[in-house]
Amino acid sequence: RCGASTTKGMKKHLVVFDFDHTIIDENSDLYIRKLAPNGELPSEIKERYSPKGWTPFMRAVFHFLYDCQVQPDDILDCLLEINFVDGIIDLLKQLHKAGGYEVIIISDSNSVFIEHIMQASGVRPLVHEIFTNFAHFDANGCLQISEYHSQNWCQLSSVNLCKGAIMEEFLDRRRRQGVDFDHVSYVGDGNNDLCPCLRLRTSDLVFPRLDYPLAKLLNKDPGRVKARVSPWRSGLDIADVLLNDGVAAPAAT
Repeated sequence: RCGASTTKGMKKHLVVFDFDHTIIDENSDLYIRKLAPNGELPSEIKERYSPKGWTPFMRAVFHFLYDCQVQPDDILDCLLEINFVDGIIDLLKQLHKAGGYEVIIISDSNSVFIEHIMQASGVRPLVHEIFTNFAHFDANGCLQISEYHSQNWCQLSSVNLCKGAIMEEFLDRRRRQGVDFDHVSYVGDGNNDLCPCLRLRTSDLVFPRLDYPLAKLLNKDPGRVKARVSPWRSGLDIADVLLNDGVAAPAAT
């Protein structure tokens, strides 16, 4: 967990964001493959991939890049080439300015990537907390990554990160701190975003990015989630609902 908030302000609307293909318009983990020789990973690295867990694969990628003499600054500079999804930065700024919102990120990327991209763009202060796999550059300059947690209770999630459990743990903690959210909105794109969406209430909102896996999953079984579903292409679509819809707007404090 990065940048924990201790403020007990009476926020009334929680907005949860995924990161890759939701805040930024790439998969940050895959993007850095371009730093490998000829932009390709060897087959023995690719074989490390498992749909049950992404982190061991990325650990192998980072070690391979280190062996190829890729420096920390090469990785950090590469990440800054990635564009944000249209309208997302404006959305984050508007939510911050409006008040009454708390914003968190839950992502299966890693803390180095997310913190660096958000800090460099100047929007890190607009996000209350980041929940992701912890990473750091070791003394030799090799990027090391560890799993956020190890779970066996959710078949919809990878073993290292159940987004639904993380979201509920955050809500429970804020409740103990005296903050109850009237609404929770979840903004995502991928298969691993389904779990938190299934945990939302009828008073909540799901924002699946159009033409991405989460939207396709929800289209196949519209009654699967209790929350109102509002597909989006840009941050402006989300802002129209969150900031201009009386149902979604937070109560005045």
